[in-house]
Amino acid sequence: MRNHTITTFILLGLTDDPQLQIPIFVFLFLTYIISITGNLTIIFLTVMDFHLKTPMYFFLQNFALLEISFISACIPRYLYNIATCDRSITYSVCLLQAFFIDVFGVTEFFLLAIMSYDRYVAICKPLNYVTIMSSPVCRRLVLCCWMAGLLIILPPLTQFINLKFCDSNVIDHFFCDSSPILKISCSDTWHIEQMVIVCAVMTFIPTLLCVVLSYIFIIITILRFPSAQQRKRAFSTCSSHMTVVSITYGSCIFIYVKPSAKESVDINKGVTVLMTSIAPMLNPFIYTLRNKQVRQAFSDSFKELALVSKK
Repeated sequence: MRNHTITTFILLGLTDDPQLQIPIFVFLFLTYIISITGNLTIIFLTVMDFHLKTPMYFFLQNFALLEISFISACIPRYLYNIATCDRSITYSVCLLQAFFIDVFGVTEFFLLAIMSYDRYVAICKPLNYVTIMSSPVCRRLVLCCWMAGLLIILPPLTQFINLKFCDSNVIDHFFCDSSPILKISCSDTWHIEQMVIVCAVMTFIPTLLCVVLSYIFIIITILRFPSAQQRKRAFSTCSSHMTVVSITYGSCIFIYVKPSAKESVDINKGVTVLMTSIAPMLNPFIYTLRNKQVRQAFSDSFKELALVSKK
């Protein structure tokens, strides 16, 4: 890594108000603990319960793992900054944080698209579901999601290494993200900004198209069901995923409305908190509260633990 005029950055965080630091710390700490607990519970249930050994829960297990990785890449560091009153972060650590956050985020979009396709096959091609979504196919699809995340993020990230920082080392965010980093660079960032936009489009458009087409065919198929009970059951299997997709894509659309990183990023902080803290906390509840199999698996596991503790 080449030498830079500035090698240490200062993360401003969500606010400069000292009175708000404790409430923000408590809020983010609680959401982080709840998120980790909820997603670990989903992973535990999908691994231990044989009723949940289906492609849908295999993808949900990987999605929960991604959520844990994503929130752990940004929230603990910010909690450390608040607790120690030390907002400094070295350039190498900052670059690593941006890399992991972006890779996990891009991979999550592709995984959501694969989960939509899985629901399409389950509802529109139920007789061929086991054949199409076999275990080897599911594992390859998840591997492709991770590879897509790496291949999309690496090109612009390699350009970040060559950036120069001359006048300011203050990042107007609570973690290292591409837009606020580009904002303070004294290098010509136009080409990198275009690469970031291209990478965002390569992630957003194909995955959104897959999600939209999958649900168009799903809705058409469900409306043809003769029984109202069948239609209700089919919709209920998709409602949780549709909710998570709406939150994720809606937040992303809001953030990328402004194409230039030189513009203010203040308005995006609240949406970023939603994506990095609140959404990973809510997603386990969204997937479990409307899912009878997961609720039953949780109840059975709780009863088994109670019996073991009594013995």
